[in-house]
Amino acid sequence: MAAAEDPILSLNNIEVIYDHVALAIKGVSISVPRGGMVALLGANGAGKSTTLKAISGLLRPERGQVTRGELRFQGRDIDAMLPQQRVQLGIVQVLEGRRVFEHLTPDENLVAASAVAGGNRAEVQRKKDMVYAYFPRLHERRGAQSGFLSGGEQQMLAIGRALMTSPKLLMLDEPSLGLAPFLVAEIFDIVQKINRQEGLSVLLVEQNALAALEVVSHGYLMENGRIVMHDTAAAMKQNPDIQEFYLGGSEGKNFHEIKHYSRRKRWLS
Repeated sequence: MAAAEDPILSLNNIEVIYDHVALAIKGVSISVPRGGMVALLGANGAGKSTTLKAISGLLRPERGQVTRGELRFQGRDIDAMLPQQRVQLGIVQVLEGRRVFEHLTPDENLVAASAVAGGNRAEVQRKKDMVYAYFPRLHERRGAQSGFLSGGEQQMLAIGRALMTSPKLLMLDEPSLGLAPFLVAEIFDIVQKINRQEGLSVLLVEQNALAALEVVSHGYLMENGRIVMHDTAAAMKQNPDIQEFYLGGSEGKNFHEIKHYSRRKRWLS
């Protein structure tokens, strides 16, 4: 864990409250190594997306705020920064739901996203070529209206738009949502390739623990607004609690077929 000594992002005892009343995040501390790839796992409603929005600065439109703790990116306190200032620093979040400009083509979507980082025409073209190299299917569909792309293609475009901003930290919120398993595997393989070849740090939020733990080095498990476990991906895959509650058990049961659990979560004991 030597890389963890030089984190690009660190959250220390973060607390988030909505509407000055509802406590959503309770003392969360996580770290993303520079050039590393980390997963934030947990069930729906655990607080994963809220954690990402605390980092990207998108809480305020939802009447949420960080009320305690420290948010640091590349050693700088970013809590008081506006979302656009955080993007300029290199923090970019790909929101859940594959949000693209549906009336524009993929090519036009990429050009629009490039405005955040600026650059001349040659620089924009270089970034587009990079995106199309990672996602050749987008290049094939670059002239189609984005609203008519498949779900997988729209997810690729959403990630491609993020890459056009020249990020240092890429935060992906449920990229596997609603996609077939073979598409999930393809997209995660590409994200892993981007991480390795571009040195881009990645924070991956996922309910699909099995897919996420195949591509990250470390993982955090979140429940009810708290971090309840942190370990290497290999150790988490072998952990009997993780196997039972998030990987379908040692026999590989389908998550949707699990009606009840015989084990009690040790962190709730």
